[in-house]
Amino acid sequence: MHNLEKIKERVFSSGEAKDEDLQALLKYKEEGKFDFQLIDIREIYEYSDKSIDETDLLYPTTLLHKYIENLESIKDKHILIYCRTGNRTAQVLMILKRMGFDKIAHLSEGIVAYTGKTSKNAKLPKNI
Repeated sequence: MHNLEKIKERVFSSGEAKDEDLQALLKYKEEGKFDFQLIDIREIYEYSDKSIDETDLLYPTTLLHKYIENLESIKDKHILIYCRTGNRTAQVLMILKRMGFDKIAHLSEGIVAYTGKTSKNAKLPKNI
């Protein structure tokens, strides 16, 4: 089995991505070999403080109810969500799985443990 396939299987069947998994998936995405949505569910001020480069969308947890239709529209895509430590995403992951999202995972240790490329004061994603 190809390395990408192994990573996808492990991450999206368990619902959990480690630091190195996300870095590998972002590399495959950059190479055009795997498409997924990277979504930050922290608040806007947290995103401004530090965000993972290549974040596609920002859906703050406190406003998530306003974005349900947007999420439904990408339900068939692979989705990886992150927050600060993985606690919020673990809760949101359970909710979205109950809503039928089956290609979803979260960065289990959050951005605090992420060693890939990040930015301070990055431009807000297109949806905000």
